[in-house]
Amino acid sequence: MLKKFLVLFKKVIYNTFLIYCYNLFAISLNLIIPINVITVGLLTIFGYPMLISLIVILILVY
Repeated sequence: MLKKFLVLFKKVIYNTFLIYCYNLFAISLNLIIPINVITVGLLTIFGYPMLISLIVILILVY
């Protein structure tokens, strides 16, 4: 049980850092994805394809 919690915790930290790094590069284009529970949770569950989907949704809506 503790091992599963640690794996989930690592994923959450990694995905938060991933969104932060994306925001560093995308700030010049004004395409920032907010770091909150929903975006980090979606990225933790679905992985990299969700990051691409969030970027596409942001471009379509913006």
